[in-house]
Amino acid sequence: MHCPFCHHEDTRVIDSRVVEDGHAVRRRRKCENCKKRFSSLERIQLRLPLVIKRGGLRQPFDVEKIRLGMQKALEKRAITAQQLDQAVEKVLYEIEETAEQEMLSSQLALCVMGVLQALDGVAYVRFVSVYQKFESVEEFITVVRQTMQIKD
Repeated sequence: MHCPFCHHEDTRVIDSRVVEDGHAVRRRRKCENCKKRFSSLERIQLRLPLVIKRGGLRQPFDVEKIRLGMQKALEKRAITAQQLDQAVEKVLYEIEETAEQEMLSSQLALCVMGVLQALDGVAYVRFVSVYQKFESVEEFITVVRQTMQIKD
């Protein structure tokens, strides 16, 4: 790894620590040329699929869309930023485990719903109501009842 200060190619790892619940490694490094120290962060690089939308359009997987959708569903709920990050990570790892090159947006939504359902029932119902475009109160009540039965 190149030194960020003098751009010398020879750096030495002084210390390594597992961070982010085992999903990354922070390495403390020292440049052999200028003797300055710096940190690097190694993360697992996921290969995420293309998303096939309802109309057949293919789009690159966008983690921020997942995060924003989950964040809206979790709005004003007692969920920390760290819990949201962990939930997004769960979705990413579930998607990665499929090893698919392409994925229907409906499959992606089911994955998000599963993670939200385990995290917060209200957020789950919010997400489902938007995703499934409820047109009646009865549809909403049905999902709420199903969610209550799962929690019992």
